[in-house]
Amino acid sequence: MNSDPLYDPSTIRLETSLGYLLAKARNVLVARTDQALKPLDLTAQQIGVMLALASGRARTPLELSREMSYDSGSMTRMIDRLEKKGFVSRSRSEADRRIVELALTERGRTAAGQLPAIGAAVLNEQLDGFSRAELDQLTGLLARFIGNAAAGDCPPCPLGDE
Repeated sequence: MNSDPLYDPSTIRLETSLGYLLAKARNVLVARTDQALKPLDLTAQQIGVMLALASGRARTPLELSREMSYDSGSMTRMIDRLEKKGFVSRSRSEADRRIVELALTERGRTAAGQLPAIGAAVLNEQLDGFSRAELDQLTGLLARFIGNAAAGDCPPCPLGDE
């Protein structure tokens, strides 16, 4: 643990603070991803759900909420949108009728299959001019930064407007 604080309250500036830059970087990446996903009628917020279902990491709204650290109300609205667009279907569990199971439709599976290539293209464009070593350093530093949050310190996040 650092004994010397890295930020001084008397000199900290919004536009050079790590929090501001992380938020700005996320916004840039989301906007670029949203643009790339327009032909599929998806948003950056929705691809996490699509990929979690495609990989089998989640099968129910509750599992998705936990996997993605989203609150259940926001997740329900996200699933509603994806179902309305024809990407996701809901059905009652055969084992327990109280449980709603989710599955990608044929359209959802087709779109999910395209997401890795779209994601890689967006990231490669945004990382133009970075070396492999710089990318490895950036991802390592961000992993350390995230690791400094004790388990349970981060409450579920509401999903942004889609």
